[in-house]
This record gives sequence, C-alpha cells and structure tokens, in this order.
Amino acid sequence: MDIVLRATVIFFFIYLITRVVGRRELSSLEPFDLILLVVTGDLIQQGVTQSDYSTIGALTAISTIAGLTVFVSWLSFRYRRLRDVVDGQPVVLVLDGKVLEGNLSRERMHREELEMEARLQGNESLEDLKLVVLETGGKVSCIPKS
Repeated sequence: MDIVLRATVIFFFIYLITRVVGRRELSSLEPFDLILLVVTGDLIQQGVTQSDYSTIGALTAISTIAGLTVFVSWLSFRYRRLRDVVDGQPVVLVLDGKVLEGNLSRERMHREELEMEARLQGNESLEDLKLVVLETGGKVSCIPKS
C-alpha cells in the first residue's frame, strides 16, 4: 500500500510539473532535455519504490500510475470543465496577420520561434496568416488568409 500512495503522490506531482513547464517546451525536446527526462525517470522510480526492488513492487507502481492516467483521462472525457484544466486550451498567437504579443509572452515564445514554425509549414510571413494557434499538444497550427 505504501508504493501505491507514493506512486499517487508522484503522479500528481509530475502532472503539476508538466503543466507548469508548458506545452511549448515539452513539444520540442533538445538532447539535454531527453537526458534530463531519463534521469528524472530514474529519480521518480527511486522515490516510488524506495528500496523495494521486487517485481511485485515495480508492477504495483506501474499499475498505479497507469490506472491514474486512465482515471484522469476518463475524468477529462466525462467532465467538460475539468477538460480545460487537464488538457489545457489552444492559444491564439496570430490573428489576421497580427501577432498577439501577450499570448506569445505568456507561452514563453519568441517571435523568431513563431516565424520559424510558420516557415516550416511553408508560410513566408506571419502577416500572410489568418490564424496561428498553439495547440494543446504543443504544436503550432497555421491557417493562411484566403
């Protein structure tokens, strides 16, 4: 039961951290970030299982985290108001060719990053776009003017 409680606390802590870090950072991992994730995973494992190296302990921790993931997903599906908290909402970054600086700074993005994302999708400039949205998964969607 101790492993279940620790896994539950760690699950919600990880969830909080991923919300604080922001979707933009999580969608574009650098090599250092990948290494940091592996190290973090090891630290989490140590915190959850402590000195329990048994197969049952590992299965209990994995099952608890998987169950909580499914439960939070179900809650998000079932309750619309909770969905905005769990999944977040898309953020408009450009509207009718004008960059919304407030939204850009709230998402900790530079204009240069936004311009690069637009170019990667085949757009020459932000002024040519009707709408640019930072989706809940961290990807940028560009809709050109007609």
